[in-house]
Amino acid sequence: MTTQREKIEVKGEDLLATFKELVHEGNITKVTILNEEGDKIVEIPLTVGVVGALLLPSLAAIGAIAAIVTKCTLEIERVDEAASD
Repeated sequence: MTTQREKIEVKGEDLLATFKELVHEGNITKVTILNEEGDKIVEIPLTVGVVGALLLPSLAAIGAIAAIVTKCTLEIERVDEAASD
């Protein structure tokens, strides 16, 4: 198992929808939201099975961030289970 990192630039209004899509993928271990200057706004650790009510505080925080930023970057950390072979 290896950890891969990638960055996705998103507009503020697309932030929440993009985050939800990433969570549904299921192999994401951490999402960090960076502002336009590259400074960390928030880091959200995700574990297998985090759904529903446990995710609501994170969704509320992301919604608030989306309201104040115009562009941001999502730094995604995911587990690549196929690489363990």
